[in-house]
Amino acid sequence: MKIKILPILAILATLLCACDKVLDRPSPTEAEDAKYWTSAEKVRLYANGFYIHYFEGYGTGWTHNSAPLLDYTFDDNVVHMSTQGQFTRSVPTGTGWDDNYEWIRKVNVMIDRIDSRMTDILTQEEYGHWMGIARLFRGLEYARLVNSYGDVPYYDHEVKNTEKDELYKDRTPRSEVMDAVYDDFEYAFANIRLDDGSQYINRYVAAALICRWALIEGSWQKYYYNNSTRAAKFFDMAVSCGDFIIGSGKFDIVLDFRSLFSSTDLTSSKDVILYRKYDPAQGVTHCVASYCNLSEPRAYGPNLDLIKAFICTDGKDWQTSNLDDTDDFSLENLIKTRDSRFEASFYHQLIATSKSCYLYPVKFISRDASAPLTIEEGEVKGGAVDVQYTSTNNTNGYPVLRYAEVLLNWIEAKAELETLGQGVVNQSDIDVSINKIRSRPIAEEAQRLGVRETAAMDLSALPNDPARDADVPALLWEIRRERRMEFVFEFSRIIDLRRWKKLEYMDTDANDDLLTGTWVNFPAECSAQLKSDNVGKLRIKTKEGEFVSYDGTNGSRMVGFFYPKENLGRLPFLDVPNINPYLTPVGSNTIVDYRNKGYKLTQTEGWPDASN
Repeated sequence: MKIKILPILAILATLLCACDKVLDRPSPTEAEDAKYWTSAEKVRLYANGFYIHYFEGYGTGWTHNSAPLLDYTFDDNVVHMSTQGQFTRSVPTGTGWDDNYEWIRKVNVMIDRIDSRMTDILTQEEYGHWMGIARLFRGLEYARLVNSYGDVPYYDHEVKNTEKDELYKDRTPRSEVMDAVYDDFEYAFANIRLDDGSQYINRYVAAALICRWALIEGSWQKYYYNNSTRAAKFFDMAVSCGDFIIGSGKFDIVLDFRSLFSSTDLTSSKDVILYRKYDPAQGVTHCVASYCNLSEPRAYGPNLDLIKAFICTDGKDWQTSNLDDTDDFSLENLIKTRDSRFEASFYHQLIATSKSCYLYPVKFISRDASAPLTIEEGEVKGGAVDVQYTSTNNTNGYPVLRYAEVLLNWIEAKAELETLGQGVVNQSDIDVSINKIRSRPIAEEAQRLGVRETAAMDLSALPNDPARDADVPALLWEIRRERRMEFVFEFSRIIDLRRWKKLEYMDTDANDDLLTGTWVNFPAECSAQLKSDNVGKLRIKTKEGEFVSYDGTNGSRMVGFFYPKENLGRLPFLDVPNINPYLTPVGSNTIVDYRNKGYKLTQTEGWPDASN
């Protein structure tokens, strides 16, 4: 069952307070609260207020708090035509700590009211379902909190404003918090309805979300906390939820890659478990496709490290592939020799509007969007994209939860359990997950460009990528590669790097490919850029590592990886005293507020108490 989130959003204006984000109805401190909890439909109305918080999709209008491409550009996939985004290097005055706890309070109110006022109103089935929905929300919020802060204060009930000792208690150990989350997730999975209508959360949605966050927590326990027992507990939960979704037979991989993100209605697609639909008639549109329309200048773009990560169509990395010329990084050759997701994610011509790298992301826009444009020599020479791909007029929907994500979460959890001596991954597991994804249809336009299906993964003949970390088994390395290709510019890369304890991948001093763009033959492909205005501005790096800057006379030498002088590295963030890039510090104002009220909030592990 898919969820069409749009109708739900239409009623949120009556639920959310614009000034302080607290639900107007019911107010737990006013008389109307006692009269509110009278039916299952009232509970549904209250629960609807959580949808926009967890399932934002592309956002709306110019608002995109968690939109793909625009807000997930801080990772090792992107290069910025400027100094790269920095890790936090000192304790800030404020963070989102208080905002998260507003949602904790809201869901605990929901749980309390269902339990204390509705046991004689709801049937047993209704009680289980709505309590399951509430506990799913609570589990999600705490999973997100510990993913950022580690230990956090845990509340399993509504806390009154007068209960100061509770309101200002110190952190609860992460293990205790996540044990409670585990229980919430188990209850939700056992009790949420298989089908609650096409616009609402069902058990498949819950299972997909639990699978995601159980995998994340299992990885943190294994790699950051070195606790194999707790890691296995959560990996096993991820596998169980994946088993349920896969075994249902309700979902499949049937669409070409770009259609997943450019279609206006996927409510009947088996690729999608949860979907946000946009409708201009109701004033619900977004802006993300506008940043993929080729005309819009982009300061962010894919770096060479990402380009090199795409697997070749024979199923091997570019250095060990049996294909010819896999070290030829010209765009035409990359399109023909790399996995089909490469062509689906980037435009098939080099273009100067992608200022940092000359390779333009188009993953979140339809293939026909660029048809009206005339692109020559690396420039848009004429035409205009349709108005639906400009400003905030975008109407393509977003697959909030994809079946492909469940498959990759599931197979990774199984592979992690194998490393812990619990179970074995076999070829049939690979076939139902990675090979199912690799065999997705390829769009006709892509086939005309030479795109071909990637060979199936053979568990007995995994690539021996020379770039593989010594501490990562070959299977896990290839699963991680699949995630990188599948989710590029989506939600997960920086989350993945942190849960794998691999933030060194973002060290620009150690890896110059993070600052490097794609291969550009300026005389042959972008000759319009060889002009006086660009003297001293254009720069390439040859395969031998030599930098060549355009001086007005050396156009024939401008063949290599685009490397603007503006592309500058990050400040050190690893092994620096009083900096822990893996966990977020609590703002000093919050710690001072605790202290002023006579309480102590411990600062996040690895950060100093900067509130003095």
